[in-house]
Amino acid sequence: MEFGRRRFLGTAAGAAVAGTAAACGGGPSQEAPRPVTDPLVVTPEHSAHGLHLSGEVVHGPRRRRQVALTFHGAGDPAVARRLLSAAAAAGARITVLAVGSWLDAQPEVARMILDGGHELGNHTQNHADISAMNPRAVHAEIAQCAERLRKLTGSIGHWFRPSQTPHANAIIRSQAAKVGYHSCLSYDVDSLDFQDPGPDAVVHNVLRGVRGGSIVSMHFGHPGTVTAMPTLLDGLRKRGLRAVTVSTLLGP
Repeated sequence: MEFGRRRFLGTAAGAAVAGTAAACGGGPSQEAPRPVTDPLVVTPEHSAHGLHLSGEVVHGPRRRRQVALTFHGAGDPAVARRLLSAAAAAGARITVLAVGSWLDAQPEVARMILDGGHELGNHTQNHADISAMNPRAVHAEIAQCAERLRKLTGSIGHWFRPSQTPHANAIIRSQAAKVGYHSCLSYDVDSLDFQDPGPDAVVHNVLRGVRGGSIVSMHFGHPGTVTAMPTLLDGLRKRGLRAVTVSTLLGP
């Protein structure tokens, strides 16, 4: 299976949805989860802290001079190591949403990600089209990956991103909550790096749409993304934007 390929849904309605929340599950290996303080779905600008709200996270507070680079965790672990090194060289912190079957095959990458000061989340067990599944199958995809994360790190992580769809439907949100993720993580900027358009195109795709509070979708397993990282991070710095984890971006 090619983990980078995804099915795109409509963007107009989804882009307007921007709830924020923390997910349950936590442990000494990741940042401590924060309590839910409001059950409503609102935009981060309407939230006291840009966090703690049920629904789907599309972006963080626009007033912040921070962005979150989020990576679908799959592919050659050597490429992942190179990308993490590029982030470290620039002082950037990233969020990796890992595919459970990838963690089964490469369990060492979980500790490598966390040891670098990054955070690790859930991107389903098999990276199938979760929006086409029945509730039982959806739950299994989320729960199996969560169990991998728990065994490897002591935590299921704070964030769940559905596979093969940029937005979570009601079934996905409901089943994610049962596992312990009280919001699903989407994004407002897509690098399109999974199409392997070349490093310059990856940089262009991100910088043309990014602004304070943006959550950017990117991928491990693509050498062009690694090559793009220094230029991309420099471009963010010149705009006064710092790459941080999702939990930092949405924190108080």
